Amino acid sequence: MAEKKFRLKIVTPGKMAVDKDVTMVIMQTIDGQIGVLAGHEPVVTVLDHGVLRYYEDEKIETMAVFGGYAEINQREVVVLAETAELPEDIDIERARQAKERANRHIEEKRAETDVMRAKVALRKSLVRLELSGQPLTTDKK
Repeated sequence: MAEKKFRLKIVTPGKMAVDKDVTMVIMQTIDGQIGVLAGHEPVVTVLDHGVLRYYEDEKIETMAVFGGYAEINQREVVVLAETAELPEDIDIERARQAKERANRHIEEKRAETDVMRAKVALRKSLVRLELSGQPLTTDKK
């Protein structure tokens, strides 16, 4: 028997990033990961920075999603994200540099450093590296 499908829409301020029929979505919320199948109970949830996975038949697709929220019902999932990036959009070297810079700002503990901003930058760089298949350790090498 074929798996039931539902519509996935991922929208950013600049584009419709995804508009497809899928069998499952796994996304990072501020409360942890959530998996969605067709027929899911209605939910609205706040998204965290993370890798979103969606399943199209036998194929698994991934995207980095940075903030926003998801509205889930029995027939569709609509993700309104601040930013969504495909793996091929990731500049690995830039993400590594951002990770190193954020770690440096966090470790220095200077009065003028916005530590929360540095932690957000670190999290974003780690999501980008995860999406591109790079090591995720936060310690320096």
